Formats: sequence, C-alpha cells, structure tokens
Amino acid sequence: MERVGVAIVGTGFAGLGTAIRLKQAGFDDFVVLERADDVGGTWRDNSYPGCQCDVPSNLYSFSFAPNPNWTNTFPLQPEIWDYLRDCAVRFGVVSHIRFGHEVLNARWDEPSARWQVHSSQGDLAARFLVLGQGPLSDPSLPDIPGLDGFQGTVFHSARWRHDHDLTGERVAVVGTGASAIQFIPEIQPRVGALQLYQRTAAWVMPHPKRPVSAAERWFYRSVPGVQRLLRGTTYMTRESFVLVFTGHPRVTRIAERLGLRHLRRQVPDAQLRRKLTPTYHVGCKRILISNDYYPALMQPNVEVITDGIREVRPHSIVAADGTERDVDTIIFGTGFQVTNPPIAQRVCGKEHRLLAEVWGGSPQAYRGTTVAGFPNMFLLAGPNTGLGHTSLVFMIESQIAYVLDALRTLGRHGADVFDVRPAAQERYNETVQQRLRNTVWNTGGCASWYLDANGRNSALWPTFTWPFHRRTARFDMDAYELRPAHAA
Repeated sequence: MERVGVAIVGTGFAGLGTAIRLKQAGFDDFVVLERADDVGGTWRDNSYPGCQCDVPSNLYSFSFAPNPNWTNTFPLQPEIWDYLRDCAVRFGVVSHIRFGHEVLNARWDEPSARWQVHSSQGDLAARFLVLGQGPLSDPSLPDIPGLDGFQGTVFHSARWRHDHDLTGERVAVVGTGASAIQFIPEIQPRVGALQLYQRTAAWVMPHPKRPVSAAERWFYRSVPGVQRLLRGTTYMTRESFVLVFTGHPRVTRIAERLGLRHLRRQVPDAQLRRKLTPTYHVGCKRILISNDYYPALMQPNVEVITDGIREVRPHSIVAADGTERDVDTIIFGTGFQVTNPPIAQRVCGKEHRLLAEVWGGSPQAYRGTTVAGFPNMFLLAGPNTGLGHTSLVFMIESQIAYVLDALRTLGRHGADVFDVRPAAQERYNETVQQRLRNTVWNTGGCASWYLDANGRNSALWPTFTWPFHRRTARFDMDAYELRPAHAA
C-alpha cells in the first residue's frame, strides 16, 4: 500500500489552500484526492445561471494570493473557479492532485498509526488526514411523496442541467435560498410558467454590487498595496455586520427596516408582498441580497405558492391545499447537507466508531478542526466555523495555519500521533454554545439549516472572526495527547 505524509480531501479553498501552504513550507509528501475531474469544489459544482458570491471580491481570495482581475465587486462563479484553477497551477500543486479519486472510506489503523484511505481508484496509508470537502459539497433533496415517479426533468441547482432547455417550459422551483434568488431572475424570462414553492419568506436586502472598471483592475495590478488596503477595510466593515446577529436590537431593527423598505419598493402588489414578508427576525436564516429577485416574482408568468407540497405526480405537483399544477421540470434550490455531511459516514476513528456515530446528529470539534477519538485528523470548515457575515476563506486560512503548526509541533516534540482530549473538546463546545444561546440564529423564530437534527447550532461561529484567528494561530498542545507511533 502506498504511504504518504498527508492525504487531503477536496480541491476547493480548503483543500487547495492546505496543499499550497504545505508546499510553501517545504513539505512535499502529500496527495490531494478529488472526486471530480477538475479543481474548484463548490465553485466548480455550482454553475447555475447567475451564480455569484455574496462576499465582496477583495475579501474572497487567499490572503497570500490577491486577485486584481475581478470584474465585479462581488465575484462571479466562473471567475472564482478560474481563480482557484490559477492558484493550483501558479503554486505548483497540480502534480499532487489525483482526479477521479472519491474517498469511499477512511479508517484509523492503531497498530500502524496511519489512516487507511480507500478511494474509488485505490488505497493509501497516510500519517495525517485533512478533510477539506467543505460544508456545501453534497446537495440536500427533500423527501417528497411521488418524486421518484415524476416523468419530467428533475435536478438540484448544484447539479445544473446545462443540456436541458427550459425555454417555454412549466418549471417548478422548490426553495427560496441563496441559490434560488440568483437563478430565478435568470430563467424567468425564458420559461413559459414558473411556480415557486416557498416554505419560508427570506429577508432580501439591496445588492451593492457594481462592475469593476478596467482602470481599477489596472490600478490593482500596478499598486498591489491598494487592493490589500481595501481588503483590510472590507474585512473590518464586514466584521461589524455580526452585530446584527448577536443581540444588538437597534442594529437588528435598522436591518429589518431596510429589508422591508426594499420589499415595499419592489413589490407594489399587496397580496404578493404579504407572501414575501418574513415572519422571523432578520438573520435567523441566511440574509440574501438581490436587486432582481423581487421584480422577477412580479412577472405574469410567475406564481408564488406558500401552501407546501403534498405530492408529486408523473406530470404535476399537488400542493398542500389540493391544487394540482402541471409541471415539465422541477429544480430544487434546497441547499446542502451541512450538519449531516455524508463524509461522516465514511470516516472511522478509534474503537471502530464512525464519525457520524460519534456525533449523533450534532457535529462537534475542537477549534472546529479536530475531533476526540480521531487521531491525526483535521476538519476544515468544520463544525461551528460557518459565518453569517463575512468570508469563510478567512476561517479556512486560520485553520490551515493551525494544521501547519500542529505538524511543526509534533516534529519538535518527536511525536507522531495527536488526539484532542475529550474534556478540552467539551469545554470548548460548551463555550461556543453559550455564546450562540442569545444570538438571532438561535432565537430568531425560524427553523434554519444552521440547526442540526437535535436542534443545536452546530454550523456557525458565534462572534467576530478575529478571536478564532487568534485561537488557531498556534497549536495548543496542552489540549492534546501526543505520543510516538511505537506507543500505539
């Protein structure tokens, strides 16, 4: 069996960032396992019409690789994907990537102190395992009676069927989250009829995006310090947004007034406006930004349905009130399996326990990065590292710094194996949950994907991001058991 130092799963920001930083640190004994045929992760898979990041461009990149070529102040999906592909080539990690290698299972082997990784194209043994597949890698599909018998076309927004022509079709869109509000305005002019099945109205704010001029791009290339300064300014501005979520009523009221004013201005129809008015506090669910979502819903070929779905028939959908509507194509904009990631069913730690079994429906980790009972394993963008206000790339880079310092620390102390102490993990998560208790994410009056199967918020970081950055700057070995491999 092939032996490597580090096996990294995924080639999005997390996987590529880890590979690049390892390479820069002079560590070449690693492989990156990617199930697809190209890098990019979320930004490769989500290619639906109108796909765009809702974090400002100057903040949505690696800190060590600013991109002066963004054409919009909020980056477009094709440009983010191009950026990641460019980084893979520019920093020399493509040769380490094994495409078409889906990780089927990974098992900690105590006698050898190695992770035995079984992929779709072979096996390997790794000293360290880095899970960088990301929280938005596996689409979530609702269990709707009769869906299997539907004879039209069905797909999720993250698996967009570009070969399928929607022109003139009767299209049902299920879900009103961050993806749906982007692709609905794109497909609405082309379809014959659009039925939008909305479970909960979203808070939608005006979008501040604008094109970046050629002169600005030239300036960024010529004077890189200007873009770095703007990145820092943008970071501080976005950090202030967390006040909306963490119990500052005055800030929350201002945000809600802004959202309701946006709705009133764009939706003069009182009946439709009632359907689109949120019944929970802003921020409880992900805040969305768009200038063309509401206008699209105002068009005569669009119907907003709030009664829910009773069943799907071969050529139609039956709503909860019994109304049957003919449908040619169903598109799901229903998000991802964030708090129940499929990878957890494939990773087996000490005592032959699956990660999913240990978590029991509520993912937990120490520093969002390591899990007791899973030695030499790192999670990137793991439990309670998600954000409602700024760039996840900042959190990922903080975790990568923690990973690299962990490897250096083990080397200095002649240790081969680390395992976080259960008590340290428990204390850390108690603190995180305490900080989350009074936030709008927990108390805002909605049911969101932030909450797991047990009603626990296992997705989000509860405050500003700089404390997380500070806590992950050094590997705090006192929280771990370290030992040499021969002691296994």
